[in-house]
Amino acid sequence: MPHTVAPGETLWTIAAASNLTTRTVAAYNGLSEDSQVVLGSTIQIPSTVEGYASLQSAGLVTPEATAAPAAVPAATPAPATAPAAQGSYTVRAGDTLSGLAAGAGVAASQIAAANGLDASAPLLTGTVLKLPSGAPAPARADEPEPTATVIPQADPVPTAAHVGAADVQAAAAAHGVPASLATAIAWQESGFNNAAVSSANARGVMQVMPGTWDYVQQNLAQRRLDPNSATDNVHAGVLYIKRLLADTGGDEATAIAGYYQGLGSVRSRGLYDDTQQYVANVQALRSRFGG
Repeated sequence: MPHTVAPGETLWTIAAASNLTTRTVAAYNGLSEDSQVVLGSTIQIPSTVEGYASLQSAGLVTPEATAAPAAVPAATPAPATAPAAQGSYTVRAGDTLSGLAAGAGVAASQIAAANGLDASAPLLTGTVLKLPSGAPAPARADEPEPTATVIPQADPVPTAAHVGAADVQAAAAAHGVPASLATAIAWQESGFNNAAVSSANARGVMQVMPGTWDYVQQNLAQRRLDPNSATDNVHAGVLYIKRLLADTGGDEATAIAGYYQGLGSVRSRGLYDDTQQYVANVQALRSRFGG
């Protein structure tokens, strides 16, 4: 779809308005991500399928694969339209799990469980963590982040695989979740990329936290989910959406907010500005996936 560049627009704003990443629009148009668009020129806006194909052709995404990699892949950012993850933190030298937990006002075991950590093991500098939404920033948050990061070895495992919209829609249908809702969340979270690891330790297509994976497996899944499977990552995310919809009485906007911020935090603190943006992004994306 052609778009004529208006005054003040950039490649980023054009991409964001279509709920696409800057990289996707740039690749589709044969541009670099930092290209300056010219007033009055035409930028072609791809569909999600066209955009992904362009990224593959440009070598900017990993080709689909079913085998798990030998090691956890490097963190892959979620689409540029997604707000930064709530509570993301990279461990600095001198941080301890107990100290971070005390600052957040929760038990160390709670943070350990959420992030797939051994609460009794040393906390390695560079470890990527998710802290409770709305918790005060840790004392060392203003210090430079370590150059090397550590992704905790926990399930689900990010693997070099992609799924398509049809895969997410099939999982949604299997669990009685609106297909456009699940697919929009999957695209917003990872662009359907199971290798994605967020700055808050969420993994895979649906950006499932280790603690959420365990909760879904123990309480919601009717079979063993394969932590190495992109398809089962989708099923875990969809099952969690189903539970959020049940807990909110079918209030889809609140369920979307709960997926991003945590439902307990939404109820006790209200929606943060970035949560409101996340909900708006997902709702806008639904029209692209039949909703």
